[in-house]
Amino acid sequence: MNKSSRLSITIISMLVLAMVLVACGMKTTPVAENAPLKGNITISGAWALYPMMTVWAEEYAKINPEVQFDVSAGGAGKGMADALAGAVDIGMVSRDISAEEEAKGAYWIGVVKDAVFPTISINNPVLADLTAKGLTQETLIKIYITGEIKTWGEAVGKPEITDEIHVYTRSDSCGAAETWAKFLGNKKQEDLLGIGVYGDPGLLDAVIKDPLGIGFNNLGYAYDSKSNKPVEGSTTVPIDVNNNGVVEAEELLETKEEASQMVAEGKYPSPPARVLNLVTNGKPSGLVQAFILWTLTDGQKFVGDAGFIQLTSDQLEASLNKIR
Repeated sequence: MNKSSRLSITIISMLVLAMVLVACGMKTTPVAENAPLKGNITISGAWALYPMMTVWAEEYAKINPEVQFDVSAGGAGKGMADALAGAVDIGMVSRDISAEEEAKGAYWIGVVKDAVFPTISINNPVLADLTAKGLTQETLIKIYITGEIKTWGEAVGKPEITDEIHVYTRSDSCGAAETWAKFLGNKKQEDLLGIGVYGDPGLLDAVIKDPLGIGFNNLGYAYDSKSNKPVEGSTTVPIDVNNNGVVEAEELLETKEEASQMVAEGKYPSPPARVLNLVTNGKPSGLVQAFILWTLTDGQKFVGDAGFIQLTSDQLEASLNKIR
């Protein structure tokens, strides 16, 4: 048999083999885009985003059962550090991303909006005055930054009341404290006075147990998702946005719905309202990219029920452009 005949037989054999493989339902090359999503996604960081992320993880796993999640809270600082170190796939960061962090590889995508609210015990000695007058930004600066106002009487213009203000802040590096400090004169978390308490739940618990305490909490922790009211034993302090010494109807945020609406409409100060971000080490790809893209598309239908505020159409478009 000459070489030409042997080559013809070889080619025919290869064609027959390919036809057999196709007939048996086998593919010579896999089609990645048609393959089911599977793998693990690890996420850590901001307490503010933690409730939203647990909902997203649960819903995403329902439609992609071979995708598993490991989600943990610990503060925005931990989320950023973990993401940059490659310890997790995604960091939850509830504050602006610095130029220094971007230079280290932080790639951020805004996903929802939230806000920080001053919180006190319902047993506060001047609760009625705070409800009627609120606290101005200047007063809060004098409580949290300069320490000039030391009593609740001074805070509401009744010097005869001498109950001392017990100031609480966060002990963990977090977006809530960073955002609250930014509201109080463009300061940093380390500029805040007060007793440091770990985590959003811990800070609220400290305030509930201390009638003379004041703290600050993210929307999802200041308000109870079931009752739509401030968490039992606590209440939010109205911020006197227009500094007129009187709490207007829209400044009295008695329900989570009212608070969310104020933030969504841009009537609540920003900061302490802000965009919450997901951060990866460099632009994400593969499964992580697919998941983040889902949070900005189909995942947005869960935002309201989870107690968060959707991005504006412009913000959402900007985020989609960054992740695609």
